[in-house]
Amino acid sequence: MPNKFQLILTSLLITALLAGCSSKPNKDNKKAPSQSGRYSMANDKYPDNAPDVSKVKNAVPKYEPYSRQGNRNYTVLGKSYQVLETGKGFSETGHASWYGAKFHGHLTSNGETYDMYAMTAAHKNLPLPSYVKVTNLENNKQIIVRVNDRGPFHDGRVIDLSYAGAYHLGMLAKGTARVRLDVIHVESDVERAVETSTDEQPHYIQVVASKDKLRIHSLAKELEKKYAVKSRIISGNGMHRIQLGPIGKIYLTNQLLDKLHSQGYPQSFIVP
Repeated sequence: MPNKFQLILTSLLITALLAGCSSKPNKDNKKAPSQSGRYSMANDKYPDNAPDVSKVKNAVPKYEPYSRQGNRNYTVLGKSYQVLETGKGFSETGHASWYGAKFHGHLTSNGETYDMYAMTAAHKNLPLPSYVKVTNLENNKQIIVRVNDRGPFHDGRVIDLSYAGAYHLGMLAKGTARVRLDVIHVESDVERAVETSTDEQPHYIQVVASKDKLRIHSLAKELEKKYAVKSRIISGNGMHRIQLGPIGKIYLTNQLLDKLHSQGYPQSFIVP
């Protein structure tokens, strides 16, 4: 029969083995980072030791060309989404949600770093970046955010706000709120010149000519997005020509022509 010392030793060994095999969930439901996983957390959560966001100001709308990244049509969870060519005149009503610590510090859809303490947001269809006035229809609070990400991918939700945005809209605790979205569209110098010019004839710049009609139509859309100016296609004698315009000021026409020459279209010229 084992003596008393052997019994104690066996008991200690069993205890040690059990302790080594047991696992305790770590704090805040974090998962150990894996090489294949993008996020280190299983679920989103409130930030730890959040700074005072009461003094964070609204985003200030300004003209920004739509980014090259994040503005193509895409598919998420088997559902396809179409990105709008412009946010001008866009408005929408639905439910807002917010996203926080799980995504903080990771890249947004247009390649920026998500900062949950800034006045930003995610939208499924608006071009990136866009500026949006968000009105909480439950308490009439309003904020202005800069949309630089995609989401939310839940039925009935129209916008995902940052932690700071949700705070200022008074919806942090509840998590969602019924809202109205109104895009604040800031026009480029070229767009403003087209609408306000009365002292000059409109100008056009011919950029490319080709027999390939499909290529011309595709390239025309790309040029419109890149340079924030409308295009027209002139066809004749088997050729299709992309012309950008109308542009109301000759100095703006020359500025755009210089850009085209330096960015891969040296054959561009102002249409007589």
